[in-house]
Amino acid sequence: MEHYENFKEELQIRTAHAEEIIRRYLPEEAGFARTMAEAMNYSMCAGGKRLRPILLLETFRMFGEDERVAEPFMAGIEMIHTHSLIHDDLPAIDNDDYRRGRLTTHKVYGEAMGVLSGVSLLNYAYETMLGAFDLTSDKDRVIRALKIMSNKTGLYGMLGGQSVDVENDGKEISREMLDYIYEHKTSALIEASMMAGAILGGADEEQTAQIEKAASAIGLAFQIQDDILDVTSTSQELGKPVHSDEKNNKVTYVTLFGVEKASEQVQKLSEQAETVLEGLSSKNKFLTALVMEMASRRK
Repeated sequence: MEHYENFKEELQIRTAHAEEIIRRYLPEEAGFARTMAEAMNYSMCAGGKRLRPILLLETFRMFGEDERVAEPFMAGIEMIHTHSLIHDDLPAIDNDDYRRGRLTTHKVYGEAMGVLSGVSLLNYAYETMLGAFDLTSDKDRVIRALKIMSNKTGLYGMLGGQSVDVENDGKEISREMLDYIYEHKTSALIEASMMAGAILGGADEEQTAQIEKAASAIGLAFQIQDDILDVTSTSQELGKPVHSDEKNNKVTYVTLFGVEKASEQVQKLSEQAETVLEGLSSKNKFLTALVMEMASRRK
């Protein structure tokens, strides 16, 4: 891949743009349910890389023109993702006190509000994405994008992956099951982001299938890199506790194959994704650069 000029600056511009859109869609902190809105917004405004909204918009840009229709989906996917982080951190699951360098939602608002604000964010994501109907005359694209979003989020996607992960926590599991967990827990939302972006932009079925293939490889590479960083990084650099996999006796790509083999796998998967993206008739050099960066990241 040729070197992408000014990648860091370009990413900053796009992150700021995604941030502005996300904040525009956040609930107002008013009325009797104000605390819940505050808890939702606390997690939504905790920084974060905003990768999923960026991936959604950049994929949209390969196929479509009027970006307004993508905006509710950019906010929605980040709400879905953030809800999963709030719930992941709960005492019943990972029991983590820090996320993105600050206290987790349940540490600030209590466990009950952690549960409720997570569920509420998940629902608010759909309330937000349904707003896309008012922004386009092509209602069919919105319907198809919503179907992808809900499928990749629920039992057959991220939440299914999380349930298998939780159920087998600390147990010996096979590589097949680990792949299932990663494909669903992590890849599914990356697939949802990129496929929804493509569909909203007007991609056909074949193009959308190719995007799904690339996104699947990106998600897997991203998660394996996460395993590697848990062993090789520091909590200052990562913004969350390191060696938590070891502490929780988690089976990961690193425990199964070691850092070196896991790194080779990351390289292989990100190259697969790059090949698929480069093979499409519409190209987006920034998107390809971002995909490669996601796999080699340090935090």
